[in-house]
Amino acid sequence: MKKIVIGAVALMMAATIPTLSQAQTYRSEAREHRQDYRIYRGAARGELTPGELRQIQRQQNRIDRFKARTARDGYVTRGERRKIEQMQDRASRNIYRKTHNSRSVY
Repeated sequence: MKKIVIGAVALMMAATIPTLSQAQTYRSEAREHRQDYRIYRGAARGELTPGELRQIQRQQNRIDRFKARTARDGYVTRGERRKIEQMQDRASRNIYRKTHNSRSVY
């Protein structure tokens, strides 16, 4: 009976590990969606030139590729999360600067 209980607890713990890593990257996914909306809104309003838009989208693609590489092993470490946050901070600053730099499509 004791072996069954220990086995069941071990199985439950093993099943929650991928869930925890997914929950930890959820924050970055939500943030990325907000940034994508800011990019879309800047492009729709004409605040971003085509070159600026391309540059910002390339930066977002680099962040996506890095997140995919870090999540490939099923667990995102604290350092990897920190690096993702730093990349998103930098992207957020770039989005703000490029939408407020007085250059427009019109």
